[in-house]
Amino acid sequence: MSQFQIIFQGQLSPGVSPVEARQRIGQLFQVGEAQLDVLFSGRRIVIKQGLDAAAAQKYQQAIERAGALCQVEPPLSAAPPVSEPVSPPQPQIQAEQPISRGPVPRDEFMAAFRDVEAPDFGIAPLGADLQDEYNDYTALPLDLSALSLAPVGSDMGEMQKPEPPPAPDTSHLKLKD
Repeated sequence: MSQFQIIFQGQLSPGVSPVEARQRIGQLFQVGEAQLDVLFSGRRIVIKQGLDAAAAQKYQQAIERAGALCQVEPPLSAAPPVSEPVSPPQPQIQAEQPISRGPVPRDEFMAAFRDVEAPDFGIAPLGADLQDEYNDYTALPLDLSALSLAPVGSDMGEMQKPEPPPAPDTSHLKLKD
């Protein structure tokens, strides 16, 4: 079963005013002005991921009814997108820039990890046994019969700290005016 993600970059449907689209998207996702500013900043934002094709299509239709455009894409390791929305023409400058499918790194430090492929570890269900197999072991033949426990409160033979030397006698010293 394929999983898809919903990508939003703040693009509006033709003929829809920005104020009207912001209001409708705000009602659709139940977010405030601060979150709307982030959504309509023009950055590539993954709104929802892990959806099947039918659910992704419903999200896309709801966003388009609200007056905005979004993209339905498979995760980075999957096949090409199922549907491409009609987007407004882009300026020539942006058309020359390389198109990236991955998330945009937030700074130079995170850009260094862009091409890292790490395994996708899931979360085990409650009560699951996380160890795959148990190795049988043989106890070593140690004779511990000569050992015993010390009684409660014993010092266990700890070394005593030496008492500090007495303070020097300074009674014979005087300050001269």
